[in-house]
Amino acid sequence: MQRLGIYIHWPFCKSKCPYCDFFSRVKKDINQEELISSYLSDLEYYRSLNDNYIVESIFFGGGTPSLIEPQYIEKIIDKTASLWKCKDNIEISLEANPNTDNGNLFADLKQAGINRLSLGVQALNEKDLKFLGRTHSLNQAYKSIDSVLQNFDNHSIDLIYARPNQKPQEWEKELHNACNLGLKHLSLYQLTIEENTFFARKGIKPANDDIAEELYKLSDKIIKTSGYSRYEVSNYAQNGFECHHNLGYWEGFDYVGIGNGGIGRIHIANDVYNTFYHRKQEIITKTERAEELLIMGLRMTKGINKNLFTELCGIGLDKIIDKQSLNNLKKDEYIEEDDNNIRVTEKGNFVLNYIINKLVGL
Repeated sequence: MQRLGIYIHWPFCKSKCPYCDFFSRVKKDINQEELISSYLSDLEYYRSLNDNYIVESIFFGGGTPSLIEPQYIEKIIDKTASLWKCKDNIEISLEANPNTDNGNLFADLKQAGINRLSLGVQALNEKDLKFLGRTHSLNQAYKSIDSVLQNFDNHSIDLIYARPNQKPQEWEKELHNACNLGLKHLSLYQLTIEENTFFARKGIKPANDDIAEELYKLSDKIIKTSGYSRYEVSNYAQNGFECHHNLGYWEGFDYVGIGNGGIGRIHIANDVYNTFYHRKQEIITKTERAEELLIMGLRMTKGINKNLFTELCGIGLDKIIDKQSLNNLKKDEYIEEDDNNIRVTEKGNFVLNYIINKLVGL
């Protein structure tokens, strides 16, 4: 049977963060019962396209999925289990924000079936929380983290770095605080200003590339000496607590996407399809599939397994990579290669987009 992840996209938030370019809406009068009913129907539809799956993960993302009433979370989990075979130790993750914590939320989510909680903290000082448009205070963030730790064994927080005028010593303090919380996983995202965001319209600029690189190196050093390992460009985990759902994306396995912002990659017969809202599919060519696997796989610290790559797309890695560029990148110590794998070096992580563009001849 093929591995499958289920992604449930909840598009609603209490407020729109000024840096956010994800599909989300601020709306209060939501008929959750009606919307969740449509999600259940969509799950049935995708089950009808391929039943040769074993579900290894369910991920509730957004938006702010901690706004979903726990009873509806449970319905989605139960529906998934009724449609497909599920892995015994299935990972069921949900993204939450501290501003949705009502004191009982995380206990209720655990009761509903969530076993991994990712908290969107983004900063560990009041000044930058306000700058990033977060509507929770630092005290509220710490209280929510305590509640997460009390209710879950598998947990993570998100932090954003390369903020304008961010000083290394300030970031170092935040990182030490984060590493001392007892969390199993940390995600660190470099601030980028995308078009059509509030920050873009206001002309806000992130830290320059040199400072961003310095902050990245500082992050890597502090977090690794605190007992975490980096397994993807932006993600660190204690041993055994990697996010298996996201690993499924990066490794190239199938996933179903439910909701307005949910996209998917699924097999229908012998072909791979891109799926998107609402119940639309478009076939992915072998070359497109190979390029996607290359782009995603090089994000992982372990890199790309060549045999698995061929198995997933039907094309050998050597057929899709520009050989001269590969040789140059290895000479410059950006890429390492052996008989079984190809991976980006520590040095190469700072120029990952450049590496990918060179390898696929862009």
